[in-house]
Amino acid sequence: MKAGERPKLVRGLRQESRRFRLLVIVVGFFLVSLTFVFVSKPDAILFGLNGKLPVDQAPTNILIQQKVNEPSADSRKPSTDTLRGDPKVVDDEADVKPQGTGGGEEDGRVLSEPDPTSGMMDPTHSKDGNGHKSHEETLGGDGGDGESKGKDEEEEEEHKHKVTLPTVSNYTIHDAAEDTENAKLEGMNNVQQGSKPLCDFSNFRANVCEMRGDVRIHPTATSVLFMEPDGSQRDEVWKIKPYPRKGDEFCLSHITELTVKSSKVAPECTKYHDVPAVIFSLTGYTGNLFHDFTDVLVPLFTTASEFNGEVQFLITDMALWWTIKYQTVLQKLSKYPVIDFSKDDQVHCFKHAIVGLHAYMEFTIDSTKAPHNYSMVDFNRFMRGAYSLGRDSVTVLGEYPKIKPRLLIIKRHRTRMFLNLDEIIAMAEELGFEVVIDEANVSSDISRFARLVNSVDVMMGVHGAGLTNCVFLPQNATLIQIVPWGGLDWISRTDFGNPAELMGLRYKQYSIGVDESSLTDQYPRDHEIFKNPIAFHKRGFDFIRQTFMDKQNVKLDCKRFRPILLEALNNLNP
Repeated sequence: MKAGERPKLVRGLRQESRRFRLLVIVVGFFLVSLTFVFVSKPDAILFGLNGKLPVDQAPTNILIQQKVNEPSADSRKPSTDTLRGDPKVVDDEADVKPQGTGGGEEDGRVLSEPDPTSGMMDPTHSKDGNGHKSHEETLGGDGGDGESKGKDEEEEEEHKHKVTLPTVSNYTIHDAAEDTENAKLEGMNNVQQGSKPLCDFSNFRANVCEMRGDVRIHPTATSVLFMEPDGSQRDEVWKIKPYPRKGDEFCLSHITELTVKSSKVAPECTKYHDVPAVIFSLTGYTGNLFHDFTDVLVPLFTTASEFNGEVQFLITDMALWWTIKYQTVLQKLSKYPVIDFSKDDQVHCFKHAIVGLHAYMEFTIDSTKAPHNYSMVDFNRFMRGAYSLGRDSVTVLGEYPKIKPRLLIIKRHRTRMFLNLDEIIAMAEELGFEVVIDEANVSSDISRFARLVNSVDVMMGVHGAGLTNCVFLPQNATLIQIVPWGGLDWISRTDFGNPAELMGLRYKQYSIGVDESSLTDQYPRDHEIFKNPIAFHKRGFDFIRQTFMDKQNVKLDCKRFRPILLEALNNLNP
């Protein structure tokens, strides 16, 4: 060997050695990466959990494109494996008329035939009795060891899950332990939902949907989606207007209709909530004190009280002035600011959601059906607590000799007025009452009026919304309702008599006679309206309201009415 060739050979061997070590490092890194792909499956993060898809891949009939920071549309076109058909919406409303509504109900259940081919990858649910596939079964096909796949299968799998990496604004990486715990909870929630339908339309007064599991609420699309795991045969679509006036076509025509459905595809969550959601509407008859309570506040208490403030309210058809007026009640029921459906474009994700409010008879809670057997006694206690009212029960007569029992007379200015108010006051004072006169209307300061009502022992007034303030009366106080002429005893007892008694109040009903009605100034005494007022009821409630309520005032016969006040006074005796 020549003297100059040996150094060249040594240098060549060293270069080959370095290249070999570099090759070993590259191969080692590749093997580590490959192991990570099959064992850790980072694609679960990239694709999103619980069947989440980018907004543009969700069904167009229930979603509106969100303006979010996402990869280009070309890089994330849905494959035929990803979208396997959207459940069809079949309008069978005509065949699902609720009982007793005369076909006037605008809410209707819409169901479609289950699609046996419908499916969607759900990497978070373990296989259970409902046939939910596990993460390994869904991605690996056999639920076994991913490393046993052949080279062709690996290349196909790698190509199948090849995506453009999302930006930080598109997703949040959670702690692994937290993700595992959430997956367990979601699995439990889906088991809790079981085969129970998402909605219950059997109540004659209100339709309610309740879901436990992965629930996506998308206000812009007026949709509430219950995410179903792969293998589930549930295929439900419901239409609901979340205001408890079922059958009232005029009222419901002003209420936004929501779509509640089961689905395997949905937009990605943009906001996560750890508390349940309750969705309801404020349009309708709100603005009338009676309807504020019977349509919203009582049903909202019944529905949300069990959560002890840990609940998120979402309001469709928002009335900002209403939320300001009743903010004391709303803040007592929920610790969180309300979400205005009409101004929100987020996708809110909950583990428990209720659409609509539990409601029963007028201004009443049916404790046999209400959650946790809530009653009107509970509601009365809640209202006194919400406004920090000092009296839980009436003052026993004679307990404080220098203090007279207090009587509040609800005064009206336009209809159903007392024409002899001074005479009524004089009679009450003669019997020993301290008389207070006040009027409750839509502009009243609720807090001030609540304190006034809570300070009295007896409240009286002609049938009307002002009597709704009885919710602030202390226990065992007496409510006296004056019923105008016209066969209105049944309406009066339903609206205020039954609720008052269910609240733990004493109740007296006084129906005026013909001579106490101002209708005698409008009709001759032998008119049918005096002989058989019930006959006019068949003309409908509008006629009843216009004739017997809007055009009638009351001149109370104090001699005839005196025993009613005496009985109320006696109720205060020990």
